[in-house]
Amino acid sequence: FLFLLPAEMQADGYICLCSIIRHIYVYLLSFAVNFSNCNGKRKVQYESSEPADFKVDEDGMVYAMRSFPLSSEHAKFLIYAQDKETQEKWQVAVKLSLKPTLTEESTKESHEIEEIVFPRQSIKHSGSLQRQKRDWVIPPINLPENSRGPFPQELVRIRSDRDKNLSLRYSVTGPGADQPPTGIFIINPISGQLSVTKPLDRELIARFHLRAHAVDINGNQVENPIDIVINVIDMNDNRPEFLHQVWNGTVPEGSKPGTYVMTVTAIDADDPNALNGMLRYRILSQAPSTPSPNMFTINNETGDIITVAAGLDREKVQQYTLIIQATDMEGNPTYGLSNTATAVITVTDVNDNPPEFTAMTFYGEVPENRVDVIVANLTVTDKDQPHTPAWNAVYRISGGDPTGRFAIQTDPNSNDGLVTVVKPIDFETNRMFVLTVAAENQVPLAKGIQHPPQSTATVSVTVIDVNENPYFAPNPKVIRQEEGLHAGTMLTVFTAQDPDRYMQQNIRYTKLSDPANWLKIDPVNGQITTIAVLDRESPNVKNNVYNATFLASDNGIPPMSGTGTLQIYLLDINDNAPQVLPQEAETCETPDPNSINITALDYDIDPNAGPFAFDLPLSPVTIKRNWTITRLNGDFAQLNLKIKFLEAGIYEVPIIITDSGNPPKSNISVLRVKVCQCDSNGDCTDVDRIVGAGLGTGAIIAILLCIIILLILVLMFVVWMKRRDKERQAKQLLIDPEDDVRDNILKYDEEGGGEEDQDYDLSQLQQPDTVEPDAIKPVGIRRLDERPIHAEPQYPVRSAAPHPGDIGDFINEGLKAADNDPTAPPYDSLLVFDYEGSGSTAGSLSSLNSSSSGGEQDYDYLNDWGPRFKKLADMYGGGDD
Repeated sequence: FLFLLPAEMQADGYICLCSIIRHIYVYLLSFAVNFSNCNGKRKVQYESSEPADFKVDEDGMVYAMRSFPLSSEHAKFLIYAQDKETQEKWQVAVKLSLKPTLTEESTKESHEIEEIVFPRQSIKHSGSLQRQKRDWVIPPINLPENSRGPFPQELVRIRSDRDKNLSLRYSVTGPGADQPPTGIFIINPISGQLSVTKPLDRELIARFHLRAHAVDINGNQVENPIDIVINVIDMNDNRPEFLHQVWNGTVPEGSKPGTYVMTVTAIDADDPNALNGMLRYRILSQAPSTPSPNMFTINNETGDIITVAAGLDREKVQQYTLIIQATDMEGNPTYGLSNTATAVITVTDVNDNPPEFTAMTFYGEVPENRVDVIVANLTVTDKDQPHTPAWNAVYRISGGDPTGRFAIQTDPNSNDGLVTVVKPIDFETNRMFVLTVAAENQVPLAKGIQHPPQSTATVSVTVIDVNENPYFAPNPKVIRQEEGLHAGTMLTVFTAQDPDRYMQQNIRYTKLSDPANWLKIDPVNGQITTIAVLDRESPNVKNNVYNATFLASDNGIPPMSGTGTLQIYLLDINDNAPQVLPQEAETCETPDPNSINITALDYDIDPNAGPFAFDLPLSPVTIKRNWTITRLNGDFAQLNLKIKFLEAGIYEVPIIITDSGNPPKSNISVLRVKVCQCDSNGDCTDVDRIVGAGLGTGAIIAILLCIIILLILVLMFVVWMKRRDKERQAKQLLIDPEDDVRDNILKYDEEGGGEEDQDYDLSQLQQPDTVEPDAIKPVGIRRLDERPIHAEPQYPVRSAAPHPGDIGDFINEGLKAADNDPTAPPYDSLLVFDYEGSGSTAGSLSSLNSSSSGGEQDYDYLNDWGPRFKKLADMYGGGDD
């Protein structure tokens, strides 16, 4: 076989040659050799004479093992074929030769590009169609992906046989040409040479479907379009990719070999129908490697992981980590591309370990008569996964507790068994219990696992004796006794028993409850004696039974006590006389139409009660004269007026009632009858109804008192309101905000007590020369009773020399200062001084010109003194009139 191949072709079945200084380098699959004979059933094994340089697989594929320069040494080698059954051998020689580099001219001469000719169209001849051959079926063009060029790379030439007579133009249409992705394929419009402009990627587009067209220079179609299919040949340019980088799976512990665990999956973007996309799986490593380094295997085609060895034990190894490799080229380690992922396999727990008691015997103790007490704590160990049904323990008592006094609960956190008492235990009956207990899991053990002896244990429980309460027997104790029993009578002996037979203790008795205080008990022997008369009709007796409670206490440590009830059923005796019922009634003044029905009230019971006998006494004689009584039956009688008319009023009618006791007891009982005026219906009028209803004089007086008290309260309230109004008026200010009090003359009804109760500075009215000198006088003149709030106003100082107009000038200036002072209080109003003094060195005012001589004086200046002196100005300044 001689192979002369162009260096740019890369596809299955080719040797890739690169011409570099007459050296070749082999990269990919070279070629395939096949052996065939007549029957075609022989199994042949291939072998290369140069295994270091060339390798032959079982399917006959020949591979170059390394890159090397092509020389005479490597130009030839042999391939041997041997029949595995007959051991016959054949051989074939392979010679490798370098194809010389060709120029463009030589290429055209030596290598002709495939030419595609448009099929001839049908031509009409003399009005009839001439038969035409069917259109050619253009085989697809195979073009490897990732070609290294050079580009553009010629693929095929399209030609029409009409180009000899016409000038034609060629074009291609379709995805990859004039449709996206555009520009991958181009055509020379003159020569029809179809070329590819760049490397192709099969994973993006695996096939291109183009249409070739031929038109004349006018654009008229001269040929029918032909279809051109370009297949992109797959190259191994994509590694396998796992769907997940980490795969998680589980397998129960103790699984048999061949148990399915999980499936890992990888994908390859290369052609899955070619070797480039055919994946094979294998396990690279396993960690940990115990108990066997090959606990799992994987199906190299499907990726299924299964167990191949026994010994999976979660208690020893809880998790395995596998490194899985996926390789294309059917797993060829030399030419295939590979990738890895991690498979994490968790060994799940099964119940292959029963709970084991940590001890064969457990001990505990419990006081007698105690319940819900933890007696013992049972501990177990379980190698299974905690807090799972295979680990959770369930305890049961298999022996030693026939009466069911104990129970075992499981602590959910520690898995311990808590032995508790559910029924009281009596020390005097049982001093010790020996229980047989067993422990098992919530779920059954796996098949083939046997219960070890440690799954059962014994529990020894000691009962502790405690001081118990004394108890009365029977309780309550019932005795029957007639009422009326005298004090000091012994009724019965009521004693208690001490359940502590192994303790020497004394019991003393006391009375705990005796509502009527009829009984006493001996503190030593429990003898009960009466201290008062027993009365069945007492309110402390319910349904003829009297209850008394007694306390029995021992002298143990600590002392204990118990209570007992004595029930005395009192038998009735005839000790109560009957009484009339009702005690008040009403009737009309005439016998018709009313009558009074009466009965008897007897606190005794049969046979000491009814039937009763009713009768009227002989005295006073008016009773039988006015009234009559008729017995209706053993319990009822009827009282009627015997006379035709009885004046209205209240009457007391004595009635003799006798019971049926042995001996019988009788009693005179008074019936209060209201005789009233009746209407046509026989009913009392309203006023009579009120009196008849029992509204007596006392009630009327009480109502009147209430009315009087109410009137007094109303009167006191009115007086209080009037006094309050007077106080409110008295407390009002003397100065009304709307009035200027200084413009008014105030009248003082009270003249005062004289000079002694005045606080006025009278020195201002004395002779000027008797006052203090100017050097020590105050700056202003004001009254002592004035209450200065703001700065003191500056009043004029009087002159020391006596002058008839001093007082007038002083008053005038003072009034002006007061009028101009907004802070001046109402003390500047006109005041009347009752006390004039004993005398004055200033002389008498009679020395001034009086009204008798005032005709010569000019009073016009009064008009300038302000509104205060307006009246004086009118009186004295008005002229002669």
